[in-house]
Amino acid sequence: YTFLFLNNSVSKEWSIQLIYLRCPWGWFIQIPIRFCQSSSYSSWAVHIIAHLLNVERYYNSWHGEYDALSMALSRLNDSGNTTYLNPIRSTTTTPNLLVFTTIAGITGVIITLALILMITSSMEVIRRSYFEVFWFTHHLFIVFFAGLVIHGAGRIVRSQTNANPPYNITFCKDHIEDWGKKKMCPVPQFAGGFPQTWMWVIGPMVLYVCERLLRFIRYIQAVKYRKIVIRPSKVLELQLVKNGFKMDVGQYVFLNCPAISQLEWHPFTMTSAPEEDFFSVHIRSVGDWTQKLISIVEQLPEGAQGPKMGVDGPFGTASEDVFDYEVAMLVGAGIGVTPFASILKSIWYKFKDSNPKLRTRKIYFYWLCRETHAFEWFADLLQVLEREMEERGMGDFLTYKLYLTGWDQSHATHVMVHADADTDVVTGLKQKTNYGRPNWDKEFEQVCQENPTSVVGTFLCGPVVLATVLSKKCVKYTDVDPRKTKFYFNKENF
Repeated sequence: YTFLFLNNSVSKEWSIQLIYLRCPWGWFIQIPIRFCQSSSYSSWAVHIIAHLLNVERYYNSWHGEYDALSMALSRLNDSGNTTYLNPIRSTTTTPNLLVFTTIAGITGVIITLALILMITSSMEVIRRSYFEVFWFTHHLFIVFFAGLVIHGAGRIVRSQTNANPPYNITFCKDHIEDWGKKKMCPVPQFAGGFPQTWMWVIGPMVLYVCERLLRFIRYIQAVKYRKIVIRPSKVLELQLVKNGFKMDVGQYVFLNCPAISQLEWHPFTMTSAPEEDFFSVHIRSVGDWTQKLISIVEQLPEGAQGPKMGVDGPFGTASEDVFDYEVAMLVGAGIGVTPFASILKSIWYKFKDSNPKLRTRKIYFYWLCRETHAFEWFADLLQVLEREMEERGMGDFLTYKLYLTGWDQSHATHVMVHADADTDVVTGLKQKTNYGRPNWDKEFEQVCQENPTSVVGTFLCGPVVLATVLSKKCVKYTDVDPRKTKFYFNKENF
């Protein structure tokens, strides 16, 4: 019925006949109803507007504002509260009263408000600046699904129950007074369909409950601190140990600190390698939760264990596929370097153990930072890798370039004075720090020249703007010849 009401602009008289004349004979309305149900999930706004139009049409039909047929169908006698077609049953019932006094109307308002709150709180500006607002508001999905299950209990959508006799549609629509008197025109009877939404909701809800139980089990498992380090630029490194914990490169975990909030779980990419006997995360101070955690750690006495920590995970990401490519381009921006720290550590262990399964033969690593202190997060790891590769005669395996994007004139002058030093004045590495932003056309051209027949996996953990640039470059520099260089873009969301 909703689908037909949406076409009222063509002809009000014809559309009301479609609804009230065709519905009694059953066969015509089944397809439009199913079409409306499927489309309503993709456009709740259209669904709501259509229902409001329906209510208005119901009201006007009851008061005879269209034609005798629609009025007769609206005022069919109701025996046992099952045979009526129009849900408006009296002259005192207004559209507003119908919306706010029926099961379908009240639940519709509730689930609409819940959906609006969830959508608005999911905007990136809210998630970034007010994560708690997004986190708690998003749990209104429980109210949404509960209302959705109850929504059909009012059985507003109705179908004819005595549609089997061979109706003479042409005759009956013009002879309302003969309904029930002639065999070809029995009085049409209607009933609401049995609510079926629960069949679509119960599966996801069972999975959700199982996931909550699994998270609770993981939460109560003991987690010990192996090491706590406060890095420059308010970056906290936690090295944790948990029995039975297994991870892969680039994966992430959810952390919960009851001392801050028992309900909040925050995702953090692990910076440790699978070969290590612990897992580590680097936490930057960017919000209330992270600031409180860092404050708690700063107040701990030396050598003390940190606050109780619940760990849920690990969970997979696109970075897990990095070793499936012969050549990999790793691009990290700021704290977005964390998944690549795990990859670089794992590479170091694989070379150290002479792992024969290592398929990757070349890695290009780009790290973009706004300030010099950020390079200290794991510059020591790059120094170890740099030295290890040279000792093994594989200095060409890892090409890394560090970019300081937030530099000023004082930085530039200092670098120019020490330009002839063996190591970089910022990082202490042999690879000198670049100032400004990368020329991505130049970088991609270099990769193509050095790897003319390879499949290159490009991995990014950084902002959307940079993702747009790199995805376009991957398309631009992918050769149509299958025997030449191809780029595949993978992005981490953080």
